[in-house]
Amino acid sequence: VQLQACGGGLVQPGGSLRLSCAASGGTFSRYVMGWFRQAPEKEREFVAAISWTSTHTHYSDSVKGRFTISRDNAKKTVYLQMNSLKPEDTAVYYCALEASSGNQVLVGEREYDVWGQGTQVTVSS
Repeated sequence: VQLQACGGGLVQPGGSLRLSCAASGGTFSRYVMGWFRQAPEKEREFVAAISWTSTHTHYSDSVKGRFTISRDNAKKTVYLQMNSLKPEDTAVYYCALEASSGNQVLVGEREYDVWGQGTQVTVSS
């Protein structure tokens, strides 16, 4: 299985972006999907996660109420809608999948099996 993330770019504070992450191969509908980010000189951190059936979602406190994770299993794609962006959201955003834990959400970086290549999001005026 491979993951391909896209949708990053430069946006002004208060703006919006939607990231996409498409999977090739595997049984996407049985993968827990997550988004993480890594800002310059900082460790990678959890952003959001979604269960197989979208029943469960979880967000970091820093993005709760501004970001929305969703998935389309038919398209094998997970999305991250980011609204009210702030300069501190600037980072490389990574999508990841976990294939064996069941229909739940996971927040630990080490729990994920496969990672996408990352897409840069820059929030600046």
